[in-house]
Amino acid sequence: MRCWIWVILCLCAAAPAWADSLRVGQQVLVTGDSAARVVELLGQPAHKASGGKAGKATNKRSSKGGSRAKQAAGKATEGERWQYRQGRRTVTVVLVQGKVARIE
Repeated sequence: MRCWIWVILCLCAAAPAWADSLRVGQQVLVTGDSAARVVELLGQPAHKASGGKAGKATNKRSSKGGSRAKQAAGKATEGERWQYRQGRRTVTVVLVQGKVARIE
């Protein structure tokens, strides 16, 4: 019996980080939910901040003499950060392309 308890505890401790969730009353906000769902549960944020760009566009000449824009490899877009006050703590919801990417 004790062996199973350890197995369950180890599985719970190894839960993936992508499984962010936030309980709001009897509802739960999870990663993948839409921005509309965030507003429905939490209302308008106290503060909004935009993230960085995905990378720089560079112009390179093709072999035929024309130029083309090519996106340099860079950090993934951070998205928009919406902050909410809940009592004495601040909850940050990171949205990328209108979907919840992370809850901090």
